[in-house]
Amino acid sequence: MANILGINLSELSAADVLKKCQEFLAGQTSYYLVTPNPEIVQAAHQDEELFYILNKADLAIADGFGLKLAGWLFGQAIPRLTGADLTIELLKLAQKEKIKVAIIYWREGLSNQQDIRQMLTNKFPGINALVLEAEKEVKQPEIIKALNNYSPHLLFVTFGFPAQEKFIYHNLKNLSSVRLALGVGGSFDFLTGKTKRAPHLWRSLGLEWFWRLIMAPRNEFYKQRQQRIYRATFIFIKKILRARFISRFLYRPNIACLLYKSTPAGEKILIVEREDEASHWQLPQGGTDGEPLEIAGTRELREELGTDKFSIVKTYPNLFRYNFSEIIGNDSPDLKPNISNIHASRRLIFDYKGQKQGLLIARFTGQDEDIKINFWDHQAWRWVEAKNLVQEVHACRQKSALIFLEKFNNLMLNQTTDKKIN
Repeated sequence: MANILGINLSELSAADVLKKCQEFLAGQTSYYLVTPNPEIVQAAHQDEELFYILNKADLAIADGFGLKLAGWLFGQAIPRLTGADLTIELLKLAQKEKIKVAIIYWREGLSNQQDIRQMLTNKFPGINALVLEAEKEVKQPEIIKALNNYSPHLLFVTFGFPAQEKFIYHNLKNLSSVRLALGVGGSFDFLTGKTKRAPHLWRSLGLEWFWRLIMAPRNEFYKQRQQRIYRATFIFIKKILRARFISRFLYRPNIACLLYKSTPAGEKILIVEREDEASHWQLPQGGTDGEPLEIAGTRELREELGTDKFSIVKTYPNLFRYNFSEIIGNDSPDLKPNISNIHASRRLIFDYKGQKQGLLIARFTGQDEDIKINFWDHQAWRWVEAKNLVQEVHACRQKSALIFLEKFNNLMLNQTTDKKIN
């Protein structure tokens, strides 16, 4: 498995991908497949839920020439298989093997139900398919009911990212008959003729994006198309070059968040258990993304704990620095590009050498029921007595926890002294 800017990608050939899909369809378990391109990879850096979903997929196929080039730069062989081509092959397979298919299309998309049905009749005669119109929403009980009544084995969702990936991830467990689900964006628009695909030569040269740009009508959507292509080409290349030649020598700015509450027995501090590693307890933390510590820390607490019931007490810059090798282990396969877990994938978002941490101390002002951790970061949370913080966190977090606890204790001592004086 390859990894580009934190997103795991398959190194299987097109033939092997199709073989793997056949295995999925013949099995007894539900699987989902994603087709990231440079634009989706970059979107995942801003959308942690999407990042998580992409890296939890059973198969991730590079749909974008930029990912193939990025793989070459990192010494990784990443074959390219577009979602449009994979869709055609899977429809052929379904037609041949009499596999029941369901297609969920966005009601405001280019192709409507009649367009898709007519295309299936003309190009895949005899295929057993259900075509459903839907909104770009995760919770759509009527759609789930219709799918379960039809009992398809193969499911296509054409909402575009990230809506299609989120719909599949959250609903697949409720679709007992589905063996393989995948989001294919505008692939059906190519098949229905609503969108003209670039000639084969342009696609083979990796210039499909340029062909789309010069062929796009000069209307209100043209500028949006320009912006999307700019992000998927120039901005993406810039990030790839930075990751390859600059970031690996730098420390990523990070903020650790010490959230506490006062009880009759003394102060307690909140710790969280990582989603990707059982018994790995730590303080909530995250990258600053160039923001001041107070703003970044506030954002992390809101995102990771699902609450704004806290007040900022104090921030401390540059308290601790560590290499990722110290956290993961020098001999761990997690340090290699061929990785499969989310922890290492996050490290490779910008392939930093390590992290330099500041600290935000905040007082919790709500009730425990106000805390709702997000599923992609953590699997559990709990309060621990402040004096026990160091021994309660994972061993690789204890050195930093000792420094953070010292700052916290000094802060509490100063507050107590101030109260006595006043």
